[in-house]
Amino acid sequence: MVKCGVDLLEKYKKLFKGKRIGLITSPSGVNQDMKSTIEIFHENFNLTALFSPEHGVRGEFQAGEKIKGYVDERTGVKVYSLYGDTKKPTPEMLEEIDVLVIDVQDVGSRYYTYLYTMAYAMEACKENGKEFVVLDRPNPIGGLKVEGNILDTKFRSFVGWYPIPQRYGLTIGELSHLFNKEFGINCDLHVVKLEGWKRDMYYDETGLLWVNPSPNISSLNAAVLYSGTCLFEGTNISEGRGTTRPFEIIGAPWIDPYKLADSMNKKGLKGVVFRPVYFIPSFSKHKGQLCKGVQIHVKDRKAVDSVEVGIKLLYEIIRQSGENFEWLPPYGESNVYFIDLLAGTDELRLMKYDEDQLLDKWKRESEEFKRLKESYHFYE
Repeated sequence: MVKCGVDLLEKYKKLFKGKRIGLITSPSGVNQDMKSTIEIFHENFNLTALFSPEHGVRGEFQAGEKIKGYVDERTGVKVYSLYGDTKKPTPEMLEEIDVLVIDVQDVGSRYYTYLYTMAYAMEACKENGKEFVVLDRPNPIGGLKVEGNILDTKFRSFVGWYPIPQRYGLTIGELSHLFNKEFGINCDLHVVKLEGWKRDMYYDETGLLWVNPSPNISSLNAAVLYSGTCLFEGTNISEGRGTTRPFEIIGAPWIDPYKLADSMNKKGLKGVVFRPVYFIPSFSKHKGQLCKGVQIHVKDRKAVDSVEVGIKLLYEIIRQSGENFEWLPPYGESNVYFIDLLAGTDELRLMKYDEDQLLDKWKRESEEFKRLKESYHFYE
């Protein structure tokens, strides 16, 4: 069985003994016996503050829901929100700690806000003279494949801040080192490394039990597809929120599910098959309306190129939807389309290339990153 950073605290206790500890975590922060990292630190060290990423330290908040500070009812420890009006720890938040620790399960995709919660916290630790410790966890979709384009920093946001691809093939500990060195954070960084993990492992090969990294990543297959199908968040097409299979089910009220499934299956995309589905989302887009579309079934996850699947499906839906299809309009002060933030470019929305040209361009970009990332590998 793979041992996560939290399972190795005894070996690394010198990092924590006699120090005031702040902890960024989520429900996925558990040891191999399913005991919460919050409880472990509360019982064994001086836990003085909790910091909440998106969804909350206990996981009660939905995607995009702002979080306010509160007191954790189980431990009595103050919880500071890093997903609300403040996304970066303030000097006041860090006054009562010496070390800031992060233990969250990532999904291996650029869009995941936990990555930038970590990066902002690293910056704050550098600015305030605090140590930063990452309790490493496996990348659930492995550490070999890289997919997608490199984000253009003109389209920076909390769903993509640094120029990395959609699927980057690093653990969160490895990624913290890349962030620290490549992007000039230079904080006092320590990583409690995994034991027994290999780069070709998927999560169900680790011996660890699955805990949803966030409310809408409800399976390993969803994580495998997420790097591609998350792009539908920037459209008026349902990405399956409000169903039991977010990011695996894609559709809208006007789609012909049989025509769409047939068109997609004829493309011969590796590792997946498309099935016509009908569904009624219980929340999010098209709430309470009958939607039709496809469920993407993963047959061979090692063969799947999720970004290719997402782009090919998106282009096909645009072709079949006509005037029904829309990009979600710009929102907020930035006046930038959400799809541009997700894609890290406007070339997808503006249809500057056909899908094959776009994918070829993105593949060249990801190959460049693949060479860079190898210098940050902790594991074979």
